[in-house]
Amino acid sequence: MTTLDDLPTPCLVLDLGILKRNLARMQAAVARHPGLILRPHMKTAKSVDVAALAAPGFGPITVSTVAEARYFAEAGWRDQIYAVGVTPQKLDALAALGADIKLITDDLDAARAIAAHPGKLRALIEIDVGEGRGGVPPESEELPAIAAALGPKLAGVFTHAGHSYRGRDIPTMAAIAETERAGVVRAAERLRAAGHAVPIVSMGSSPTALHAEHLEGITELRAGVYMFGDLFQAQLGTHAPEDIALTVLTSVTGRKPARNAVLVDAGALALSKDRSTEAAPRDYGFGLALDIDGGDAFGQATVTRTHQEHGEVTGPAPLPFDRLPIGARLRIAPNHTCLTAAAHERYHVVDGGHEVLAVWPRVNFW
Repeated sequence: MTTLDDLPTPCLVLDLGILKRNLARMQAAVARHPGLILRPHMKTAKSVDVAALAAPGFGPITVSTVAEARYFAEAGWRDQIYAVGVTPQKLDALAALGADIKLITDDLDAARAIAAHPGKLRALIEIDVGEGRGGVPPESEELPAIAAALGPKLAGVFTHAGHSYRGRDIPTMAAIAETERAGVVRAAERLRAAGHAVPIVSMGSSPTALHAEHLEGITELRAGVYMFGDLFQAQLGTHAPEDIALTVLTSVTGRKPARNAVLVDAGALALSKDRSTEAAPRDYGFGLALDIDGGDAFGQATVTRTHQEHGEVTGPAPLPFDRLPIGARLRIAPNHTCLTAAAHERYHVVDGGHEVLAVWPRVNFW
C-alpha cells in the first residue's frame, strides 16, 4: 500500500471525496434549469479519469488546447468546444481528429478560413459580455458579418463572464450571470432574426454557473475550476475552503526558527507564481500550508516566498517546529488550481486519508 509518506515531493494530491462533492454541487445547480446541458471545461483537470466523473458517458466537454482535444477525442469524448480563438494553422490538426470539434472566433478573416476548410469543423461566435478579453459585443455590426462568413458552419454563440471573478457575494455574481445570459441570448436573437440557425447558446464560469437565477435562452453551461476549487474561488464564495480538492504535497527541507519559517521543496515551479492579491480580500501568498491530513494545523501559515524549487512557509503564530522536522510532509492549497496543476504530470488520488488509491495521468502543453 502506497501512502502520502511514500510519494516523491513535490506532487499533486487529489481528494476523490471532495472532487465528487464538488461535481455533485455543480450538477445540482445545472439541474435547477430544465433542459440545460453541462459542458465541463477540462482545461483545469486535463484528465480522462476526472472527465469520466465530470462528463460521464462521454458527454460534451470543453477544451483549451489542441493537445487536450486530441487526448480526449482519442479517449472517447467526441463532442468538444475548443474554447480559445483558433488560428488557420490549427484547423488541419483539429479536423484530423474526426470528432465534433466546435471552434470559437470573433474575427471575420478567421471565420472565412473556417468556412473554406474542407473539414467538418464548425464554429461559435464569441460574444463579449463585459470581460473585455475576446469576443464582439452583442450589438456589434461585426456579428452578422462573421455569421454570414461562417455560413452553414455557424454552430451558435459563446461567451465567458470572466469578470464574475471580481464579485464578492452571491447577489453580485447572480447579477453578472444575468448580464452574461442576456448578452449572449441577445446575440443569438439577432442572428436568428437575420435567418441563421443558432443551435448552441453557450455561457459559463464557475461562479455564474452556480449562482444564475434563471437561464432562459441558454442551451449549455461551461465551467471547470469548480471541480478542484482553490483559495481564490473559496474567497469568491464559489465553494467553502474545505472543498479544495487539490493540494501540493511537499516536504520540509530547512528550518529557520529565527524568522519563524520553514523551507519546503515546493517552489514556483510546483505552485506557480499566481497570487490573488489584486482582487481577493485576503493574500494567501503562494498558497496555504496545511498538515498532511489537509487540516489547518499551523494557524493560517502561508507560502510567503518562492524561488524556483524553494518555498518559504511562515505564519502569524509561532510555527510548531517540534512537529516540523526535516522531511515532514505538508500540503499546500493553491491560489489558482489551474496553473498549479499544470506544473505536474499526474494526480495521486486519496479519499480523506493517507492511502493512495490511484494515480491519474493528465495531459499538458499544447
